[in-house]
Amino acid sequence: MRNHFSPHHGAGAEVEYVGVTKKFGDNTVLDSLDLRIEPGEFVALLGPSGCGKTTALRILGGFETPTTGIVKIAGAPMTDVPAHRRGVGMVFQSYSLFPHLTVAQNIAYGLALRKAPRAERTARVRELLDVIGMRGFDDRYPAQLSGGQQQRVALARALATSPGILLLDEPLSALDAQVRASLREEIRQIQLRLGVTVLFVTHDQEEALAMADRVAVMRAGRIEQIANPTTLYNDPATEFVATFVGTTNVLEIPRGAPIPSVWQPRRSQSPDKLFVRPEALSCEPSASGAGEVVGHLFMGSTTRVTVRTGVGEHPVRIDLPSHLAMATPVGQRVDIRLRRRPALREDAAGNAIATPELVAVS
Repeated sequence: MRNHFSPHHGAGAEVEYVGVTKKFGDNTVLDSLDLRIEPGEFVALLGPSGCGKTTALRILGGFETPTTGIVKIAGAPMTDVPAHRRGVGMVFQSYSLFPHLTVAQNIAYGLALRKAPRAERTARVRELLDVIGMRGFDDRYPAQLSGGQQQRVALARALATSPGILLLDEPLSALDAQVRASLREEIRQIQLRLGVTVLFVTHDQEEALAMADRVAVMRAGRIEQIANPTTLYNDPATEFVATFVGTTNVLEIPRGAPIPSVWQPRRSQSPDKLFVRPEALSCEPSASGAGEVVGHLFMGSTTRVTVRTGVGEHPVRIDLPSHLAMATPVGQRVDIRLRRRPALREDAAGNAIATPELVAVS
């Protein structure tokens, strides 16, 4: 069960971007970005390389200056506030631990810079070692740790000074898949426990959807859509969001036509496009079916069935319970059925068309 954000949880700081634009020469990296993050909320910036997500994070951290616009933390403009006075912790893609310092010394580094008493530093290190599940690792050096352990220590170091905001810059991308999946759950649980506000930058949609309260999908310096993961997946606002987040089939139907129960691939002038998730489709054996099964991808409880129709650039991908997929072996001709409404419907000009709950028409 997802742990959804509560605005009354924790001691995180509110963040607000107001008309933030960033240019590097003639290149506009951020274009009038407006974004408000509630105290204790976990927000992910998701998008392809070059969309501006890392620049937005660096501006909040005080490592870049906006060309125009302001960033506020807890309602206060940060324009002239240096990075070390913003109450922000940061975890990078590279662990950036000091190799000559022990785990305990790495975690306590920020507290030592602030000249915190030794007893306070020791207590805080012990507390955070418990939080990250690494009690007893105090005297080890980074080279003696796995990648996942090093990233846990980097997280503890960022949290040691009790920041109101935690910035995560693709912190899991250097880890293998199993460690990445485990650590993202741990980071989420730590964030919920401590109540810190998180801004998380990633190009990995699975991470964003699994961890964040809200996900902002960015493109060319702007936010295309910001919503909770369920809304983003089931009700994308634009074609870019529909195709960037999750797997999507693009099916064409005649302009203005009702959505059919059995989709017939045909070419037509100025068709409407249906953006349909693989799990919203099914296929059934039919000698006169409009598609042919050309592949199976076993994914455990489900199998992705790939159907070639001869229309469009890409085959249709359909996710079926694995025991049902056996009825449609490779080479089988099939009918393609819509089981649920499309995630998005657009006309030929790219305008979204309301898609009510599916009332199938044969």
